[in-house]
Amino acid sequence: MATIEQLTTRIADTLKSGEPLSHVVKIDLKGAGFIHIDGTQVTNRDAPADLVVTISLDDIVALGRRRLDPMTALMSRRMRMSNMGLAMSMQSQIQTLFSQAA
Repeated sequence: MATIEQLTTRIADTLKSGEPLSHVVKIDLKGAGFIHIDGTQVTNRDAPADLVVTISLDDIVALGRRRLDPMTALMSRRMRMSNMGLAMSMQSQIQTLFSQAA
């Protein structure tokens, strides 16, 4: 299983070779730490963000491996979004980030 350090590195590498995120995003890994993404800068700081995605490390890996459906994760409250409208507008960017968890 991926560690928070591996996820942080994978996300940073993906953003270096692609488009920066249009908004600041923080992934709260429920006690395992944070991944804070501001444009192309990726850190493990617990800093303010436009969108906070709360999900366990196991569940983000399951999403990345397509073993967990994003809608199922939301409906079962295994994943929470602080701003659903913003999350919907960033859907493809967020899916790209989650794919790095595989």
